[in-house]
Amino acid sequence: MREEESLKEKTAKGLFWGGMNNGIQQLLGFVFGIIMARLLVPEYFGLVAMITVFSAVANALQNSGFSTALINEKEQKDSNYNAVFWFNIGMGVVVYLILFFCSPLIASYYDEPRLVWLCRYAFLSFVFSSWGVAQAAYLYKNLRAKQLAQANIIAVLLSSGIAVVMAWLGFTYWAIATQTNLFILISTLIRWHFSEWRPTLSIDFSFIKRTFPFSIKILLSEILTQINNNVMNILLGRYFGSTATGQYNQAYQWNFKGYSLVQNMVKQVDQAVLVSVRDDQERQLMVLRKMIRFAAFVSFPLLLGIGLVAKEFIVLALGEIWLTSAGYLQIICIAGAFIPISTLLADLIISKGRSDIFMWSTLVLGVCQIVALILLHPYGIGTMVHAYVALNLVWLFVWFFFAHKLTTYRLLHFLKDVLPFALAAAGVMVVTGLVTAGLHNLWLLLLSRVVLAALLYLGVMRLCGAQILKESMDFIQKKWRINI
Repeated sequence: MREEESLKEKTAKGLFWGGMNNGIQQLLGFVFGIIMARLLVPEYFGLVAMITVFSAVANALQNSGFSTALINEKEQKDSNYNAVFWFNIGMGVVVYLILFFCSPLIASYYDEPRLVWLCRYAFLSFVFSSWGVAQAAYLYKNLRAKQLAQANIIAVLLSSGIAVVMAWLGFTYWAIATQTNLFILISTLIRWHFSEWRPTLSIDFSFIKRTFPFSIKILLSEILTQINNNVMNILLGRYFGSTATGQYNQAYQWNFKGYSLVQNMVKQVDQAVLVSVRDDQERQLMVLRKMIRFAAFVSFPLLLGIGLVAKEFIVLALGEIWLTSAGYLQIICIAGAFIPISTLLADLIISKGRSDIFMWSTLVLGVCQIVALILLHPYGIGTMVHAYVALNLVWLFVWFFFAHKLTTYRLLHFLKDVLPFALAAAGVMVVTGLVTAGLHNLWLLLLSRVVLAALLYLGVMRLCGAQILKESMDFIQKKWRINI
């Protein structure tokens, strides 16, 4: 019983600090994102968006999936952490040098000469991150969500503040690239401060060899995931230019801020907790279902709410110049609402040691997306966005299919865990939209929709006796009383 309560408390604390971490990060990102969008034009955001996939893939390469292998290990050994640490340092340097000399090819693909030195500067981010992968794995493994939250919050505040000053001084797209570089560098340094583990030359090379089959699949999956996430930027940059890419990427970033608030909250703890109870299938399924209900409870009203107020928010916060992105945001928020749930199902698959399923499923999704979007690009960006969203919704059930094969999770139970929150949120947004349709003042429309939707959703949850609402409120009140 003590073990059960201990795991429950650790999970709850992880979710709490994951929520604090991402809540404050998104709030800071919200404020600084508005300022940056006011200072810079869509073209500059588009230039950086074109190369985001390359730095993301490079980060996956230097990580190589071994951090996930560390988290999945039940026994912690310094020699294992040393192996991952020194491997990442070497990979970081090698991959950066390769991409440094490949930058002209990237610029040629987009027919954009400015990308040559922008690539070489932006790709420094994965050199910085290679020093913190083992430290981050140590903190994740030990459910040190509070320290991870503090590191990220401080990094966001400092990097964003410096980027805003640079944008104001006229550094254009260099300010955006600097923001990412500084965030990774600062968060890495602070993780070193919080982690008790320090690297030595006591290296267990057998760990790399033993976990390589698992880790290489995670690596390939991470690369494919980054390509899948950025496929629209890659193709828009190729077919429609930097300004159109910037408009879409602005919508994508606000959608990302919304779903990552929920996704990262659960990812702070889900892998470590699911691994810790994987020997008890019934208990693991119970933990998974509770996390899915929590993710659905928060994700659907948040993302569908963002879609509801997209036009008013974009025009008031960013300006008329970004109005095109509002239409994209309304569409992709639908897919964004389901992403935290897909992530939980995928992490369950990984916790079962089936990184092969994760890899092949991600690969097939990526191939489907690329083929569909290339075929549909003559019909315009709107058609491409709709296809992108539809494929991601379909893939939720692909992830469920494999989760079902590995557990006793039934489709009826899955729908009972997800649909009530999805239907409640959708209904609330429809009612809110109809009630406020007659308002013409944008500020009044934005405020009334946010307040009315929040009150209606909470009212529906209370009326239906949602247990997850009661548990969430009880936990928040407990933490408030003891002043955590």
